[in-house]
Amino acid sequence: MKMLALALAAVSSVAPAPKVERTETGVIVTPVNGPAVQVQVYGDNIFRVTKSPNDAGASPSLMVTAKPIANAFTIKDERTSPIVSINTARASAEVDMRTGAVSFRNERGGRVVLAESGPARFAPASAGGQPFVAITQQFNRGTDEGFYGLGQHQNGQMNYNGEDVELAQHNMDVAVPFVVSTRNYGLLWDNDSITRFGNPKPYALASADDGWSATYSANGKVIAARNERAINFQYLESVKDWPAGTRTADGSSNVPKLKVVWTGRITPSSSGLHRFRLYSSSYAKLFVDDREMLDRWRQNWNPWYHNFSVQLARGTSHDVRVEWEPNGGYIALLHNDPLPEPDRHSLTLSSEVGKAVDYYFVGGGSMDEVIAGYRQLTGKAPIMPKWAYGFWQSRQRYETQDQLLSVLREYRKRSLPLDNIVQDWNYWPQDQWGCQCFDQTRFPDPKAMVDEAHSSGAHVMISVWAKYYPGIANYKELDAVGGILRNMVTPRQDEPMGDPNYVHLMYRDWIAPGYQNAFYDPYNRAARDIYARQVLSGIGSRGFDAWWLDSDEPDFHSNLSIEERTRRMGPTAAGPAAAFFNSYPLVHVEGLYDHLIAARPDVRPFILTRSGFGGIQRAGAAIWSGDVASRWDNFREQISAGVNFSLSGLPNWSHDIGGYTMEDRFLKPKPADLDEWRELNTRWFQFGAFSPIFRSHGENISREIFEMSPQGSPTYRSMVWYDRLRYRLMPYIYTLGADTYFNDDTIMRALVMDFAADRKTWEIGDEYLFGPAFLAAPVTTYKARGRKVYLPAGTSWYDFYTGKNVAGGQTISANAPYERMPLFVRAGSIIPTGPAIQSTSEQAKGPVTLNVYTGANGKFSLYEDDGVSRQYLKGQYSRIPLSYDEAAKSLTIGRRQGSWPGMMAKRTIRIRWIRPGRLLDLDAADQVVTYRGAHIKIRAPR
Repeated sequence: MKMLALALAAVSSVAPAPKVERTETGVIVTPVNGPAVQVQVYGDNIFRVTKSPNDAGASPSLMVTAKPIANAFTIKDERTSPIVSINTARASAEVDMRTGAVSFRNERGGRVVLAESGPARFAPASAGGQPFVAITQQFNRGTDEGFYGLGQHQNGQMNYNGEDVELAQHNMDVAVPFVVSTRNYGLLWDNDSITRFGNPKPYALASADDGWSATYSANGKVIAARNERAINFQYLESVKDWPAGTRTADGSSNVPKLKVVWTGRITPSSSGLHRFRLYSSSYAKLFVDDREMLDRWRQNWNPWYHNFSVQLARGTSHDVRVEWEPNGGYIALLHNDPLPEPDRHSLTLSSEVGKAVDYYFVGGGSMDEVIAGYRQLTGKAPIMPKWAYGFWQSRQRYETQDQLLSVLREYRKRSLPLDNIVQDWNYWPQDQWGCQCFDQTRFPDPKAMVDEAHSSGAHVMISVWAKYYPGIANYKELDAVGGILRNMVTPRQDEPMGDPNYVHLMYRDWIAPGYQNAFYDPYNRAARDIYARQVLSGIGSRGFDAWWLDSDEPDFHSNLSIEERTRRMGPTAAGPAAAFFNSYPLVHVEGLYDHLIAARPDVRPFILTRSGFGGIQRAGAAIWSGDVASRWDNFREQISAGVNFSLSGLPNWSHDIGGYTMEDRFLKPKPADLDEWRELNTRWFQFGAFSPIFRSHGENISREIFEMSPQGSPTYRSMVWYDRLRYRLMPYIYTLGADTYFNDDTIMRALVMDFAADRKTWEIGDEYLFGPAFLAAPVTTYKARGRKVYLPAGTSWYDFYTGKNVAGGQTISANAPYERMPLFVRAGSIIPTGPAIQSTSEQAKGPVTLNVYTGANGKFSLYEDDGVSRQYLKGQYSRIPLSYDEAAKSLTIGRRQGSWPGMMAKRTIRIRWIRPGRLLDLDAADQVVTYRGAHIKIRAPR
């Protein structure tokens, strides 16, 4: 402490003396100005920083399971400046004793990679009648680095530097407050409330100089015309604001063929990049000075934001026009003024409710190391069962037991590989949601249904909600322990509950005749235990293999305002709903996962969930992208959504192949519409085959391969080809899955992860790497038979189909015939493939083929285990190390590492040498060896 005292002496004697207290796990610095700063060490390159305006301390973390490490650091003062430096083996955190500002170096003595830009901002806030603070902290003001992660967002954004992102759970949006930088650090913002990245100011309704001139018409006849302060039919609560004659008698929908046009003039008071968001469903177009900015469609019950930005000059007027066909939908136009450029290009996080600024710095030598640090804090991602990486067939919904089994039988009859079939919602009696039981008239013997699936080598996933109808026994059992969120069925005193139309609109679900419902409170430990027991002793007793925890944002009633959602979500057993707005899916999913492990300790659980939060990867969960629309623009947005989701540290992601719901023109299609529908699904299926979880799902139109298009058609041929390819690649894919646990790897990889030195990769959001070998470039434009593909510098790339070798660092025009997606393989890759199989339950007795892409050194470590048990956690698995030496033109198959019951002690390994120009042939081989676990070296034939 003498050295610290010398540093303190350097501070001006006029100001109050700062204080420094060393603790077992770090330091507490009370600066000259501002609140006390606590820095704790969580690893060689992980620090936690906490600042509270009133010494209240931070709330207990739901995301972070790690504990600080005692005495794993040294403290150093700089003598010439009032800085306290906390040093670990690989990084350092520095606190300015005058201001409390904290900065971080990725290496001891290295450059600063993250630094607070100014003090934390605290503003009084309240939630549930309790005092809190709203918090904001800015870092790296004016930076040019790339930012990624933040969960899953549907706005087509890739690099978030300069962008605004709101983190609030929604049907299609997943909030994960973790940011990864091209400077090889991550920042985990530990707050469970609604949080914003970028501009901390919430977007407000856009105003026009003289208001918005609104015209409502149907069949060319004007129904109403008026001046409106804002374009705002955003939520259910706005139904009362519609003009007379524009809604049906019960207020539930618009009159047929209604069209609304708003026009207004905007004269900004500041120059710069103005941000707009059109929140809409159904058909909407927006024009600025007659230039079309947006042309979007979404299903009327599931609106979302469509972002656009415009450079506007102060004092210059611009005409804005919005054209909308409501069809019972929702719309609002929102806007935010420009930020100064240095503030726009910063890492700024703000949360609506909290006790303290509480964040973790995670350093690393690469983005992979940063993600490993995130999982060190929040939990490892367990290996999924092997069958989870096969093909999933789903539909909204199989209405009967026979219907589900007939689909499965047809797949087997046609020899189309399939591992999982899904029973979606509403298999229970109509008025008993939450009974965890079956309607016996439609599902007379669910166990027999599951048994037949198992006998055919398939598995069955079933949809389970956290939703209950009042009056059923399960609701009453939960309510008895305070485990029902009663505000979901309890109106405010000022609500017109005597109006049956209002009650139906605001409090009843969409199941005829409409029922009140409430979700359970997973923050209540007793309720969490009861929920799991009800599920496992009810439907769980029938032998289902996987659990689809749908609607766990929770989406208990769509299209309510955020304020009303928050009211009905609380109070929770942990506290006010506003303080825990984003964490419901984590607590809910983890609760069931723990009970699944307890019930079947040696079986890997599989959970599919629509929402997630930081840490949910530890609960054996895959997340899918929600009820996205069957549109080319929504398809394109899935790519950047999935890649950034993976960069958030969550490796298992999925999407509804073909989109969940579609425009009316696809339901009774004209020939041109049918052609587009089939092509959209073909292109989306190609993307799905190279996604972590390969799953077809959607409503209205049957999504089975054989329902999409006749056998022999281009759609059918393409889907079958990629379905079978997925299974041929299973040795490669399953190894990727295992490496997410053992090496904290990422399956769906942004190009920037492997090629950060190539700045062109930073912005690319429509290409990605599938593991270390493949570069996938999905086709997201109708009738396109080619597309531009950027191949990163530093390596050469093989066209997967033709073997053509192309140097990296250039954009090429890639062929994209109807039946194929552009796909490239990095030189030096070793891709193991297996025999043709119908499901992963088949014992692959056939040979493994090692496809060696020459031109660079390479390596791979083939992973194998029993595919279903948790014995890999006890070391029961094997690795076969593989390495290719380009100079020697030789492949080394290393000594097998480890073993597991059922392992093939002797196996045939085939080698195929891929040189430029060699066509794809998964059945060919150049050399064959017998492998018994010992080291083998094979030279390529001349």
